[in-house]
Amino acid sequence: MATKDLTLAEFEETVKQDGIVLVDFWAEWCGPCRNFAPVFEQASEEHAEITFAKVDTEAEQQLAGALQITSIPTLMAFRDGILVFNQPGALPAPALKQVIEAVEGLDMEQVRATIAEQQTAGQ
Repeated sequence: MATKDLTLAEFEETVKQDGIVLVDFWAEWCGPCRNFAPVFEQASEEHAEITFAKVDTEAEQQLAGALQITSIPTLMAFRDGILVFNQPGALPAPALKQVIEAVEGLDMEQVRATIAEQQTAGQ
């Protein structure tokens, strides 16, 4: 599956869906972003069950600001609508593979329970 370009209007609907969504925040002028792009694209071809999306931070400044993207590239991973990974920096292919495997291996019931505990403790 090829990567999908995301806009502010589509972002929430896309990341809230069931399954895994990886989002690459990038800009045309960013050298590390250009280096990471083929790695991200290759992973999208190898993992058809995962949604791979890209956000051009120049075109989508409001979205990048709302998500507090301060360094690019930044990779976010969502699973079943929950942000489970958020890290700036271009990843080499083996590191991206590790992120994907870690997200796939998450016990989402445990993740939800931990979030609920944190929300209860914060009240």
